[in-house]
Amino acid sequence: MTSTDSLAAALAAGTVVLDGGLANQLESAGHDLSDELWSARLLADRPEAIVEAHLAYYEAGADVAITSSYQATFEGFAKRGIGQDRAVELLTLSVELGREAARRARAGGIGRPLWVAASAGPYGAMLADGSEYRGRYGLGIDELERFHRPRLEVLAAARPDVLALETVPDADEAAALLRAVRGLGVPAWLSYSVAGDRTRAGQPLEEAFALAAEADEIIAVGVNCCAPEDVTGAVETAVRVTGRPVVVYPNSGESWDAAARAWDGRVSFAPDEVTGWRESGARLIGGCCRVGPEAVAGIARALRG
Repeated sequence: MTSTDSLAAALAAGTVVLDGGLANQLESAGHDLSDELWSARLLADRPEAIVEAHLAYYEAGADVAITSSYQATFEGFAKRGIGQDRAVELLTLSVELGREAARRARAGGIGRPLWVAASAGPYGAMLADGSEYRGRYGLGIDELERFHRPRLEVLAAARPDVLALETVPDADEAAALLRAVRGLGVPAWLSYSVAGDRTRAGQPLEEAFALAAEADEIIAVGVNCCAPEDVTGAVETAVRVTGRPVVVYPNSGESWDAAARAWDGRVSFAPDEVTGWRESGARLIGGCCRVGPEAVAGIARALRG
């Protein structure tokens, strides 16, 4: 693991800064992510670019880097002709690249604890058709558990500090993920994609968060890939329902058009908002899509005073 201090202990003691959107950082460096594998394509093609993106966030003030495995699945790799053995290598590499970035950050003089979170996106991320923002795939909990478990086993074997079960649009998929992480020996956070006070699939957040309340593996629960305006209410609900540390990392405020594969709308994310989220109970705070190193630096300044 990257730090001798556990992330769970750090959350109990105070607030931890997450990184921002990996894809937008890679795109800003000139990399084409139009492929269905998105940033996971660079695991095979340009791994050094991923290290540099993680390093940019550590240097901006992030304590946690989320790996490039969000859209990396056995099924997604198979569509590109990548076999199972190579897929295992690439999933493992995603964690190793995060560790390498942390090593370089420490060599560059960063002395604070640094952690690596292994990303596991929802089933809809593999479909690459926008269904990760809708949920309701027509699959049962057992089927979703069978989809998620093999990838989580590989990521856990790479020994990240935490598994990021993120952008989950549906409470049924959350239930499957909570079953899939049992016994892996690595803590996890569970983070929903939401619209207002409901999951993207339409379930009340009280019910969705309650699923994680008794899960021993879960060290934080919250929301990501949502509008900044949805964060405060979600934090308050998560604190009330679970009593766990809360993780939040919203988008810039712009909207993703899945058909056009483009962002539109205005930026509404303001780093100085994060102190209010902390006061509401958030303990693991960063940004998701379209939130870059400059904004993460602002988050770090706000949270560290």
